Amino acid sequence: MENYELETMLRINNLVVLQKLGSGSFGDIYEAKHLGSGFHVALKVERRDVGPSHLPNEYAVYHLLRHGTGIPKTYQLLSNKRHNVLVMELLGLSLEKLFVLCDRRFSMKTVLMLGEQMVARMEYLHNRRYLHRDVKPDNFLMGYGNSSHLLHLIDFGLAKRYWDTTENKHVRQKHGTRLTGTARYASINALCGGEQSRRDDMESVGYVLMYLLRGRLPWQDLVAKSREQKHEMITEMKLSTSLMSLCAGYPSEFYNCLEYTRKLSFEEEPKYRTIRCSFLALLCRLNYSNDQIYDWDLVAKRNAKEDGGVEDEDEF
Repeated sequence: MENYELETMLRINNLVVLQKLGSGSFGDIYEAKHLGSGFHVALKVERRDVGPSHLPNEYAVYHLLRHGTGIPKTYQLLSNKRHNVLVMELLGLSLEKLFVLCDRRFSMKTVLMLGEQMVARMEYLHNRRYLHRDVKPDNFLMGYGNSSHLLHLIDFGLAKRYWDTTENKHVRQKHGTRLTGTARYASINALCGGEQSRRDDMESVGYVLMYLLRGRLPWQDLVAKSREQKHEMITEMKLSTSLMSLCAGYPSEFYNCLEYTRKLSFEEEPKYRTIRCSFLALLCRLNYSNDQIYDWDLVAKRNAKEDGGVEDEDEF
């Protein structure tokens, strides 16, 4: 990190940057250490002088969600003339990075355990009257240390209330809005310029699950001259790809999830519990244990064995 003003602000708050973890749409992520406690944290750093600021709103959403399972803790929001810095709980790898680690294919067991948690995170967020609007594998991270088995939902920079607090009712449906989120996982309604609601987050969850099962989605890797053209091509392919063909060869629970979410009305509340129970029932029917042991855990165990590490054969 080569910015004197930013380094000074962090130093005043007893924070020292250890390494860069990645970059997002609105800033960079770092691992840092609090010198007073020795505690390791994550820093989300956003430039204030290059565009609209998202971190203050994101910090407010995190604060609202602070008691939820699978929601990372946030500690403080630091600001100077050029930067906002969100200090938050350090988590593990994203599902996208773990997916690559596992050769871009997850087992049915892992996807079902993740899917049940994804729906639970959406239910908690929606019950607090907010939409995520950018559901994708990069925005689901596993925990760190004692919470390494727990799926976390992150990045609320695009989150938006779907409830009008003044009139105490659902916001009205409208059209002609620009796409918010990631086109690959966005709902057909969002791609077509529709105002998003709870159904759109849930449709995106369905696409994420099929991506993790299949290894890729049919509308990936399209070549276009512009972002707008690519969005149009993705929309056309999503509309022309039947759910039956998208989910072919996989249990009907995934098809049912996507078909159900696509048919929901704008203001309708999804039946989260029904979807979660269908995933858990399938897990049981396939004789899998919901033991929170994922594919990457088995990869790590196999690598440790190959490296000559000592392990407990009864652990799994």
